[in-house]
Amino acid sequence: MRGKFRPRLQQLVATNSSEMVEECTRKAFQLLPDISGAVQELCKLKAVGPATASAILTAGAPETAAFMADEVLESIPGLSPVQYTLKHYLLFLDKIQNCAEKLNKADTEKTWTPHSVELCLWTWAVADRLRLPSLQSLSLEKSLEKAEAVHDGGADGPRKKQRTE
Repeated sequence: MRGKFRPRLQQLVATNSSEMVEECTRKAFQLLPDISGAVQELCKLKAVGPATASAILTAGAPETAAFMADEVLESIPGLSPVQYTLKHYLLFLDKIQNCAEKLNKADTEKTWTPHSVELCLWTWAVADRLRLPSLQSLSLEKSLEKAEAVHDGGADGPRKKQRTE
């Protein structure tokens, strides 16, 4: 399960009428790619803030949105402490979208979306928190530096991984 469990939110969300949920959701997806407008529309629902709105948008438009998971926010420099505001979500999403664009420039398949980047960061953060043995030899900072060097072309341009036998 991703995100923090907040039982009171379920009770509040249940007070929204089906008609209101459908209307706000329809309008929100029609507003895309205007993320700000879409989040504001979803936030008209009781118990829906920017984080919950990001989950809804990501489920329907992973190529545009990313889930505002605490673990992901905390893994991106400059985004701590976590703030559940539209402004903070837009800053977060901008960083995630920029990362997806950089990865797609280096990846010939160009399959990176904001959601896939967010999932990778979430997986890394959770695995690191669990202290999985496979991560002990890795460093997030080193990985990010290497990714940035590949993106920027380094001194000699992008390099392919070489097999070691």
